[in-house]
Amino acid sequence: MGQHVSTDAFSQEDRQRYRHKVQRCLDALERMLTEGGFSKSPPHMGLEIELSLVDDALQPAMLNTAVLAKIDNPCYTIELGQHNLELNMPPRPLRGEQAADLEIELRHTIADASDKAREAGVTLVMIGTLPTLRGEHFHPKWLSHSPRYRKLNDQIFAARGEEMLLNMEGSPMPGQRPERLRSLQDSILSESACTSAQLHLQVPPESFAPNWNAAQCLAGVQVAIAANSPFLLRKALWHETRIPLFLQATDTRPEELKNQGVRPRVWFGERWITSIFDLFEENVRYFPGLLPEVDDEDPFEALDSGRAPRLAELRLHNGTIWRWNRPVYDVTDNVPHLRVENRVLPSGPTIIDLIANAAFFYGAQRALTAEERPLWTQMSFQAAEENLHAGARHAFGAQLYWPGIGWVPPDELVLRKLLPMAHEGLRDCGVADRVRERYLGVIEQRCLARRTGSSWQRDTVALLESRGLDRDAALVGMLRRYIDLSDAGDPVHTWPIDV
Repeated sequence: MGQHVSTDAFSQEDRQRYRHKVQRCLDALERMLTEGGFSKSPPHMGLEIELSLVDDALQPAMLNTAVLAKIDNPCYTIELGQHNLELNMPPRPLRGEQAADLEIELRHTIADASDKAREAGVTLVMIGTLPTLRGEHFHPKWLSHSPRYRKLNDQIFAARGEEMLLNMEGSPMPGQRPERLRSLQDSILSESACTSAQLHLQVPPESFAPNWNAAQCLAGVQVAIAANSPFLLRKALWHETRIPLFLQATDTRPEELKNQGVRPRVWFGERWITSIFDLFEENVRYFPGLLPEVDDEDPFEALDSGRAPRLAELRLHNGTIWRWNRPVYDVTDNVPHLRVENRVLPSGPTIIDLIANAAFFYGAQRALTAEERPLWTQMSFQAAEENLHAGARHAFGAQLYWPGIGWVPPDELVLRKLLPMAHEGLRDCGVADRVRERYLGVIEQRCLARRTGSSWQRDTVALLESRGLDRDAALVGMLRRYIDLSDAGDPVHTWPIDV
């Protein structure tokens, strides 16, 4: 959820100074994009994984501060809810054996953290939405102990002026009618149910726009073949419920502003871009500041003295606008760089599934950027957004639009078109053949089996309910089996329905 903020209240003067400073940062970024000086290193990949904590009864464990102290690893940090942690893996080049090395490193890192969490009576779970969450777990008292989260909660509700309404209709369970959720919330904590895996790709400025456009094209396919978030507040909803939930849980707009067409802060966007500047400029133009903290650095003075400016206000502002593919500006060793942050994927179900999802995304993205006639010149932006919602709602049951093919199921699109492109893209990045075949082979088999983490969860709950269990008991039974299989580490397409 981003940077630390102070505990002080914001005044009108703070907001005016912040708006001025954000604009000054934007102007400085424009100058930097014109003059150059960004990192020219080959593409680097990064990975963030959000985790849920559960107790022995598989209920949310509100102990992230205690667990973080036990783990004692700077790669881990708290997240929005007290039952959340986040793991940030160090970036590495997208080439050679690096993806396989990342898998090994992840296994060791998570196994060590899991052992230490168990000392606190807690189990770590990689899952898109924790199915045992109930309404009482979204009480404001369960916000993590961070001034940023408290302020963010207060500012969103101050802007909205009323309770949040979670309102969604699900994709029906086999042989059943669709289930419906309507739930009023008095905090943003329902967003803590959205535990994700976020992929970063560092690229030079001239490559940012095609990489972002390609990521937008792929978003619907990504969620369709990797969905892992089917249950929320006891209801079977979308296969990737995180997509509508994140929008609704952080929405600053009352109904009247929605009706006027005011843009949401969880946003797919509305157009293809030609520069990263387009995205930052839209963020400044359309969205008021939620956390108007002002840094003491003048970005133009930093540039004139030969230093890379922090652009602290622009980065803080960017962190309160949750694009599904977010632009990122950062500085490492006084060298600025730019990243595409891909945010559509859920956490889990296993480490190999996560790495396979990343390999597919990076490979297909690279291939799309290399095409002579870019895909986004043949496809409306609205079609890409509709693909995201269709893939999130129905997973392998969706129909997605793809230029040159028309309407097609996700598995057919991947097997016929995108998987060969992903192989080509990873080869172009210099990824070792063994690595490429290992992870893209997982994607191939998942599509052939038409099984995601979400479909496994839904099928398992349906089986348990057919044996007479009520929904609460079925969710607990499913989650217990899910944790065992996730810890065993075999990819989800091999998981049996045998509880």
